Amino acid sequence: MAREIDYGGMMHRAMQGLIADVLHGVAQDGLPGEHHFFITFDTRDEGVEMADWLRERYPEEMTIVIQHWFDNLKVTHEGFWITLNFGNSPEPLYIPFDSVRTFVDPSVEFGLRFETQDNEDETEETAEPPVAIEQAPPPAGGAEVVSLDKWRK
Repeated sequence: MAREIDYGGMMHRAMQGLIADVLHGVAQDGLPGEHHFFITFDTRDEGVEMADWLRERYPEEMTIVIQHWFDNLKVTHEGFWITLNFGNSPEPLYIPFDSVRTFVDPSVEFGLRFETQDNEDETEETAEPPVAIEQAPPPAGGAEVVSLDKWRK
């Protein structure tokens, strides 16, 4: 029985760990300098916890901004809790790292995009690895993407 090294899965978990480390630092010390984050996540993920009215407004995907006002940021190995202000209404969210699709810090032109396959039977082993975004602008703009496909079989 031949075994293969799951580089894609390892890369995926490593990049989720990078996001966890960054958010953990922000939870402890606040946002340094001009850093701020745009985080897009899949609201359909069964682990996502959010108010019903937000889920109705964002039935598939939502982008949050962690910048001026946020509260109760708590990070675990699986995801993070955060309270954000939506039209003067503080709302708690729980976002599992598996539901994150993009993480962008435009202040330093850094970003990650997690590719997924729309397959309910998808396992961690078949998940696409994250793709680094060079010179990442805010989500509204385009970006040059470094693809890992050329190293795959």
